[in-house]
Amino acid sequence: MPKPKVYIVTPIDKTGNSHDRFIEAGCDLRIGDVKWQNIAFGDEANRLRFDTDTSALVSVAVRPMLITREIMEKTPDLRVVAKYTVGVDDIDVDAATDMGILVTHCPTEANWAGVAEGVMAYMLALLKKVREKDRRVKQGGWRDSALLGTYLGRRFDGYAGITIGIIGLGRIGARLADLLAPWRVRILACDPYVDESKFIHHDTEPVDLETLLKRSDVVTLHCNLTGETKGLIGGEQLALMKANAILINAARGPIVDLDALYEALQQERISGAAIDVFPEEPPDPKLRLLGLGDKVLLSPHMITSNHNGGIEPAIPWVTDAVLAALRGIVPKHVYNLDAIPAWCERFGGKSLLTD
Repeated sequence: MPKPKVYIVTPIDKTGNSHDRFIEAGCDLRIGDVKWQNIAFGDEANRLRFDTDTSALVSVAVRPMLITREIMEKTPDLRVVAKYTVGVDDIDVDAATDMGILVTHCPTEANWAGVAEGVMAYMLALLKKVREKDRRVKQGGWRDSALLGTYLGRRFDGYAGITIGIIGLGRIGARLADLLAPWRVRILACDPYVDESKFIHHDTEPVDLETLLKRSDVVTLHCNLTGETKGLIGGEQLALMKANAILINAARGPIVDLDALYEALQQERISGAAIDVFPEEPPDPKLRLLGLGDKVLLSPHMITSNHNGGIEPAIPWVTDAVLAALRGIVPKHVYNLDAIPAWCERFGGKSLLTD
């Protein structure tokens, strides 16, 4: 029996331990040379190229390298697409589900909780004017009323505090709400897909999107990129926000219309934004948003990149998922649960490994 082919599109295991596990299990391991941290849109050198008898694809979520229906149809032995990341928006998940191909992802705490911590940092940097104060002193200046920050929580002197609006109360949104709890801010949340008990558990007030946008001083996005959320925040939505409000997007770039955001910031219809993700990455150097100075805080899609964190803890998860699938066993952390029945019919109990 030929060895099952496993193709790691975007290798991240610097130790090589997971590679050894694949080889020891009897896999024909192929390792690509894509440097996912620096991949750009339109880079032909990084197009997906692999054998059509590949049984498992492994990669980071890299949107310039889409795993399309066409690619999966040309790979009839493909059992699993395993992602080191939480996000799977570079895969045609619907097509994978139709074909009985499992998509697994890695919602490790180091990954998703890192986003919540990063958002706290972005929020405080903008509200407390951290960058502006630092630059002021370095340039020889001192105190100025333009450097006044925002006090977040309610106080006993009657100050009501600010309102934080969380769009998407999944793992990240819920952790952010928990991090904010000691600050005594009011937290609104919009998520039509979670049970009412979750709002209660995380001390958030459930509201619709329009209400959240109108009432919040900070709006932060934590929803998946789907057909429903693409372009979720455009000119119409930004017009509902307060003039002193800030917008934070550490979810996915296409959720926010950057042209509309530029106009809202440039015309001072909102006061600031923090952006970790872009529709195209890296962004075009001519992107107008890049010229707005301190009105925007920009980050190179690295909010989860922390020492002893990031996506490295996902390496054993991915390895386990692929080996389970190759043994005909449904792995953990399947993203497209609807694909399991068809997958079991095609591959269940049919091992490609000799152990």
